[in-house]
Amino acid sequence: MDSAGSNTSNTVSPWSRIPHYFSSIRIWESLFALPFAYIGMVLASQSANGQVWPGWHSFLWITIAMFGARTLGMSANRLIHAREDSINPRTQTRHIPSGLLRAWEVAAMAVVGLLILFVAAAQLNPLALLLSPVAAAYVVFYSYAKYFTWLCNFCLGWALAIAPTAAWIGVTGQLSYEPLLISFAVAMWAGGFDVIYGCTDYEFDRSYGTRSVPSRIGIAESLWVARLMHTLSISALLLLGILMQLSWPYYIGWVIAALLLIYENRQVKPNDLSRIGAVFFRVNGYVSVQLMAFTILALVI
Repeated sequence: MDSAGSNTSNTVSPWSRIPHYFSSIRIWESLFALPFAYIGMVLASQSANGQVWPGWHSFLWITIAMFGARTLGMSANRLIHAREDSINPRTQTRHIPSGLLRAWEVAAMAVVGLLILFVAAAQLNPLALLLSPVAAAYVVFYSYAKYFTWLCNFCLGWALAIAPTAAWIGVTGQLSYEPLLISFAVAMWAGGFDVIYGCTDYEFDRSYGTRSVPSRIGIAESLWVARLMHTLSISALLLLGILMQLSWPYYIGWVIAALLLIYENRQVKPNDLSRIGAVFFRVNGYVSVQLMAFTILALVI
């Protein structure tokens, strides 16, 4: 496999591989975590400064930090999972198994992502810089969880949940309960949809020996776990709105998010997982983006 991958990548010019670098980290999936980072950012600015906009400095460096963290986390994920990706029919077309990128290129991307994260955190405030190695370590090592614990789906949820709390710290230089509540909501939301998505690897995980909620308790039971997690997520978002006394547009976004999650869970059946791909990307992207929009609207009117 290594020889074939090397030959494939050598036939492609470095410039033409740039799109592969971005697609390998699935940059479009930033729609999941980035809007929640911005929710944490604007709520922090409103709480600390009495205004929604935190300024270009905070906005740009938070965005850059998110890009660095995603590059680091996804590159590490691809390296750590390269062996089973080459065996699993669902993942054999990923960049390392297919030879579109070599392992050293993906490792270099991880190093670049780490440096970007540290530089961005340093531009924000001392607490952000102090905690950035903790965030970096988690987004790398959560990928190992599937080898040790069936709770790996929850671990992924908490990887995305770093975003709103990190953004809050990036603006205020302090930690408070509000971003932790947002992070809990994100962890339950993202962990829930990862449980659903993990059902597609049920047979492979059981045969290969990797762990997950579905491989531990079965597909039907896992879908109920996802419903419970999404219920907890929506409940936390409602509590956030109440505690922060957010105005009525926030609750419109909350209702839409709840309806989208109900729709998502109703689309997936234990005996029919065919709609998981469409649900995973489209619906969850809508959840985060529209909630961000309505949160900002709630703060400006």
